[in-house]
Amino acid sequence: MFVAEATALDAIAATATIRVPRPIVHGKACGQSYLVLEHLEFSAHGDAKLLGEQLAALHRCTAAQFGFARDNFIGISPQPNGWKDDWIAFWREQRLGFQLRLAARNGYSGQLQGMGERLLDALPAFFAGYAPQPSLLHGDLWGGNHAFLTDGTPAIFDPASYYGDRECDLAMTELFGGFPANFYAAYRATWPLDEGYATRRELYNLYHILNHANLFGGGYVRQAEQMIEKLLSAT
Repeated sequence: MFVAEATALDAIAATATIRVPRPIVHGKACGQSYLVLEHLEFSAHGDAKLLGEQLAALHRCTAAQFGFARDNFIGISPQPNGWKDDWIAFWREQRLGFQLRLAARNGYSGQLQGMGERLLDALPAFFAGYAPQPSLLHGDLWGGNHAFLTDGTPAIFDPASYYGDRECDLAMTELFGGFPANFYAAYRATWPLDEGYATRRELYNLYHILNHANLFGGGYVRQAEQMIEKLLSAT
């Protein structure tokens, strides 16, 4: 897990677009794994407009395919990142499909699986006239994974990076809140979003809710079912 995190931080740092804590060293000692990161001093406030601009710049960093140099983790759940040319196939097999299979192993079968299979079959409908490019993503960009340095400079950390649709990062920022309006305005001014984003946002955040269901159970299972039902009604 620490090797995967260091790899993602190095990949983001190499773009010179947005600040991350630099990995210093990782390894094992006395039966424990460790990861040492550069210390960054954080402030309570900073330049959210610049964060939007720099995130758009990160997303301009692309690859030839969707995926990543190695598999990694979303929370403590495995996140497979095998390279694919087709984004719909990637999202079907290595994101939603993977989480649904994990849910089945965790005992969440029945309605969740039946509706989930219908949604997997319907995925092409969400991408009519829209062909995303493989953008370098943070991958887990909720409010707790960004901050500002004491001079106001934005920083992001704890990534689950891969090359995918940039809308995935934007959708995650809206899932639990924590990002102000000027962040979104600055991002859109730098790189406008496709009008279909409003629908795909739910599709992309379903991945994280399914992951929460697998990690924590409880109401997340029902929330995932409600999201799938809403998405199916939009096809």
